[in-house]
Amino acid sequence: MGRRRDARFVSSGVKLPPAASAPSPDPAPAPALLSAALPFAHISRAIDTAVGRGRDVFASSGIKLLSAASTPFPAPFADVGRAIDAAARLLGACLPRVPIARADTAPPLPRRHGKDGGGAEERVLISEVAVRGKDGEPLEQPELEAAAAAALRACRPNAALTVREVQEDVHRVVESGLFRSCMPVAVDTRDGIRLVFEVEPNQDFHGLVCEGANMLPSKFLEDAFRDRHGKIINIRHLDQVIKSVNGWYQDRGLTGLVSYAEILSGGILRLQVSEAEVNNINIRFLDRKTGEPTIGKTQPETILRQLTTKKGQAYNRAQVKRDVETILTMGIMEDVTIIPQPVGDTNKVDLVMNLVERTSGGFSAGGGISSGITNGPLSGLIGSFAYSHRNVFGRNKKLNLSLERGQIDSIFRLNYTDPWIDGDNKRTSRTIMVQNSRTPGTLVHGGDHPDHGPLTIGRVTAGVEYSRPFRPKWSGTLGLIFQHAGARDDKGNPVIRDFYNSQLTASGNAYDDTLLAKFESIYTDSGDHSSTMFVFNVEQGLPVLPEWLSFNRVTARMRQGYEVGPARLLLSASGGHVEGNFSPHEAFAIGGTNSVRGYEEGAVGSGRSYAVGSGEVSCRMFGPLEGVIFADYGSDLGSGPKVPGDPAGARGKPGSGYGYGVGIRVDSPLGPLRLEYALNDKQARRFHFGVGYRN
Repeated sequence: MGRRRDARFVSSGVKLPPAASAPSPDPAPAPALLSAALPFAHISRAIDTAVGRGRDVFASSGIKLLSAASTPFPAPFADVGRAIDAAARLLGACLPRVPIARADTAPPLPRRHGKDGGGAEERVLISEVAVRGKDGEPLEQPELEAAAAAALRACRPNAALTVREVQEDVHRVVESGLFRSCMPVAVDTRDGIRLVFEVEPNQDFHGLVCEGANMLPSKFLEDAFRDRHGKIINIRHLDQVIKSVNGWYQDRGLTGLVSYAEILSGGILRLQVSEAEVNNINIRFLDRKTGEPTIGKTQPETILRQLTTKKGQAYNRAQVKRDVETILTMGIMEDVTIIPQPVGDTNKVDLVMNLVERTSGGFSAGGGISSGITNGPLSGLIGSFAYSHRNVFGRNKKLNLSLERGQIDSIFRLNYTDPWIDGDNKRTSRTIMVQNSRTPGTLVHGGDHPDHGPLTIGRVTAGVEYSRPFRPKWSGTLGLIFQHAGARDDKGNPVIRDFYNSQLTASGNAYDDTLLAKFESIYTDSGDHSSTMFVFNVEQGLPVLPEWLSFNRVTARMRQGYEVGPARLLLSASGGHVEGNFSPHEAFAIGGTNSVRGYEEGAVGSGRSYAVGSGEVSCRMFGPLEGVIFADYGSDLGSGPKVPGDPAGARGKPGSGYGYGVGIRVDSPLGPLRLEYALNDKQARRFHFGVGYRN
């Protein structure tokens, strides 16, 4: 059956009788899920033909028809209104039983004219107005008769009416949504002209059939019609339901709407929903300079596996937008656009993805500030050199080779990351890491005698880590890492004790070897720094060999932000504990820029356990500048003496302390630049400078 693409309404009871004969009763059609009605265009032409013949019959017989109009149905059913309007005219033309007086035998009707005389529309004085059923008898349901009477505005007893006013009232009756037709009949009585509105109520609602709604929950329609069973079908209510269905699709970014609606015999309501379906997804690479199609370096399957939009699914604009963002976060594309294209005269669309690739790799150099050292004029400055390739083999695999060098510390790092392992459906990533670093040992073993240079901790690390998302806001990491670490003096010679005779290794050898099994779980509410965040980390030393260290380390940190008017309150806390045989330089260091401000790095204490809490109130001042007030507190929970060699006790660290102060922050491409001035509980004052947010 041919269908228009917009919404239509077809009544299964429409029958087209011959123009000059009385209509025979319509046979009751058998209940069916599919309409047997003619296509709308054919119905319209048939009705127009019948109406023309009916008018000729009335004109030849001398019968004057007062009104035979029905109302156009409100949008979005413009076609519905035209169908009902034509059907009403047809019924008026084909019902010779209507008792309207012959013009050549009836006495002249009293008429009134407007003030301007013959130019005004002719009026007829009506003595009585009544509402009846299609057969002229009172309606079985008095409330329907009352509803039709309430819709009448111009038609009142003892009122002089024009044809246009009667037609408008007919429209109002049908617009009430309860009636499928309304026919005005003028009867000449002893008391004057009696105007009767013969109405045909809609069928009682007894069921719903919805086709093509693959995405729409059935409960949505069940709730919409839950209290309508056995009641008259109200077209206004149906219109509201259709609008709500269309709104459901629109709110979720889906392309779908109710394209067809009809009332079947037996009071069965049928809705046809059209949903746009993804037919195919095509990838097209564009040249960065010319914008012309070119050959890309990225494998198409690497892009397609990132998409949540698949062939055969309903086209979802919001989902496609998220897919674009996902591809951009891969870091290998400069620009991504997805263009839907219709596929012929169907509900399917082809998605064409235009991709502009970024430069795959290259060398870079720069400088920065080390967060671990703040003493001395140049000790905090570092230089860096790196090579990176972000799309190895065209499969989005990452290779990074970097070297950072400062006056004291240095780090050489090699990382190879596969963001999504082939054949895995859980988005599991794998990172292989090799690192050789030398970092200051002042966090735990600082404050050495002037005759002895600073200690450095050398570490050679290699390992592999697997990460994957658990839920939309949860992710986890499992890893196995081997570490070879020990202390060296300023000449690079291995040492096992510091100036205070505190041991520097747990094994008593120049180096400690550790094989760590790692588990980490991260919860992030959003990417904003003031959002909720929770990190839980467990590390277990595996004594595969007798001299390898065996210990268990548990750490946790959390953060919660609140909006307080124009200001923002940020609360954070962290803590941890180590149990077993571990290297002294691995103790938790408390104090410094990212711990308790007002103290030097590690000056509060170092222990097997620790707890640090912080509160900040920040407010945007102007432009990128933000003002901050803060307070920090930290403690080793009395665990300082339990660290091998008691380095904190040998240096007289208090084990707990607090600091408070003010600061400013400036947004930059590297992250916020922080300059803070703090006082501690010893009334010592200290400036802190940092890049990025606190851990």
